Amino acid sequence: MFMTTENSGDRLRLLMTKRGITPKVMADALAISPQALNNWLSRGVPGKNLHRVCTTLSVRPEWLMEGEGEMDLLYTSPQLLSAIRQDQIIPNLENATLLGPIDAWDDDTPLDKDEVYVPFLKEVELSAGSGRTVVEQSHKQKLRFGRLTLRRQGVQPEDAVCVTVSGNSMEPVLPDKSTVGVDQGCTTITDGKMYAVDHDGQLRVKTLYRLPGGGIRMRSFNRDEHPDEEYTAQEMVDQNIHIKGKVFWSSVLW
Repeated sequence: MFMTTENSGDRLRLLMTKRGITPKVMADALAISPQALNNWLSRGVPGKNLHRVCTTLSVRPEWLMEGEGEMDLLYTSPQLLSAIRQDQIIPNLENATLLGPIDAWDDDTPLDKDEVYVPFLKEVELSAGSGRTVVEQSHKQKLRFGRLTLRRQGVQPEDAVCVTVSGNSMEPVLPDKSTVGVDQGCTTITDGKMYAVDHDGQLRVKTLYRLPGGGIRMRSFNRDEHPDEEYTAQEMVDQNIHIKGKVFWSSVLW
């Protein structure tokens, strides 16, 4: 685990130092000018660029944004590899491994022996026009996951589900229509981690914190528009709030 630093620019600098990545390689990989990189290192990574930086560098957004948890570099992105090759510098990537090759597939492609289907959770209206919904598993929508990917995250295949993020509350980390993988086998709250929540039939993805007496605080990344929400243990019962599981994976399309 890394020591918390002042801002995302400091953490970006820490990552460069730890991995032996030069400013030129970093700027090329992020497709920005050296001056822009210097500004980011001094002032922090702009929010609108946060997800691109995390994707390129394969770091957890909560680590880069807040300094919380593990940096968790799991692989080297094609952008960073390209910049490294052009600069002819091989940084110290330690336990990073290249994921590949990438194969095209569709719904008719049979599963490999090391793959599993992971279903989606969805909101289903109880009756026409009532406005009441319940969270159920979709029998049609699903994604493929490698068993190794799940195993690395400590997720049992039968506990894995996917959830689609709605709205802008988790921007810039998770824009509207992002997809997250959820471990239903992990519902115990670790402060500062992201979880999928069933809030009286509404699917929500939030960063959670424990409160005394069994309550929770729900926190959004977009706190300007979505302030913290706090619920006591009794309010969780009254409002039918259930933690579905911990987020272990995310995918974003821009």
